[in-house]
Amino acid sequence: MILIDPPAVPRWDRLWSHLASDTSYDEVHAFAAAHGIPSRGWDRDHYDVPADAYDALVAAGARPVSSRELAVALRAAGLRRPKAAARGGRDA
Repeated sequence: MILIDPPAVPRWDRLWSHLASDTSYDEVHAFAAAHGIPSRGWDRDHYDVPADAYDALVAAGARPVSSRELAVALRAAGLRRPKAAARGGRDA
C-alpha cells in the first residue's frame, strides 16, 4: 500500500510530505513514476514530495497517515533505512 504523511517538513521555502510503501520499494517507485515524481525525490526509503502534490497523490490512491504511522509501517515491513548517523556513521 502507498502511504503519505501530511506536509509538515519545511525545506527550500516549502512544506514536504513523505511518500512510501509498506510493501516494497518497487511499489513506491512505480507509483512515483506514474505520477510524475522525479527520482531525485528518493531519500533512502521514501520520496520527499511538495505540499502542492499531496491532494493529487491522495486522489491517486496514496493513503494518508501520520508521520509516525508511516515510520512504523516502514519498520514493520523491513523497509526502513535510517540515516547513516543513526547506524553509527555507516551508510549502506
